[in-house]
Amino acid sequence: MTTAAEIDGVSAGYATGPVLAELSLRVDAGEVVAVTGRSGIGKTTLLRLLAGLVEPSAGRVRVLGGAAADARRAKRLGLVAQDARLHPWLTVLANIELPLRVNVSASHDGAAAPREWLERAGLAAAAARYPHELSGGMRQRVALARALVTAPDLLLMDEPLASLDEITREEVRGEIVDLWSASGCAVVYVTHDLDEAVLVADRVVVLAGRPARIAGEVRVTLPRPRPRSVVGDAGLARAAEAVRALLR
Repeated sequence: MTTAAEIDGVSAGYATGPVLAELSLRVDAGEVVAVTGRSGIGKTTLLRLLAGLVEPSAGRVRVLGGAAADARRAKRLGLVAQDARLHPWLTVLANIELPLRVNVSASHDGAAAPREWLERAGLAAAAARYPHELSGGMRQRVALARALVTAPDLLLMDEPLASLDEITREEVRGEIVDLWSASGCAVVYVTHDLDEAVLVADRVVVLAGRPARIAGEVRVTLPRPRPRSVVGDAGLARAAEAVRALLR
């Protein structure tokens, strides 16, 4: 199977000290891997390594067969942060179009029309609105559509639903899972919500310790996409408990 991303014996940190130690992880094409752990454990640092935004102090990071920064510049990976980070002076449509307008020569051959992503994300009626006119859930859907418009092979998501209330979170979670499932890209999804991790992922990787190492992983065998009706599934409950056990 084709590898979307691979880290091998990676350690990383900042001036304040080491954050990650001797991590090895492979993400296959089309696979959804959730990463969880306690607050401040280094989950975001792991994403920054995969995005080529920080360099490891030891080990190797490969994304789509090459350097992570090269994949980012070629728009073969997409990023969605906890806050949507939309440009307030641009409309919804213009925000989604932006990756195709910046460094046009690097646009991915499979890039879709921005209006197509407006439709897929249920945002067609909001095309001319500005970010301040949108709900939190709508802003996150715009951010995801913007990340997917270049047809990335790898999508990195850093707690994209953390700022939403519980009801909105449940609604938007289903919508964004539908969107990335339609794209077929691999996903690395950071979350502190263990139930969410097992609900969206094929595999949950648990970080623990200071500096953080991979404490273990839990495979979720329920097929994707998963309807909302599976929330109470016994298999998901067992998987969530296995993740909790790795954190204790």
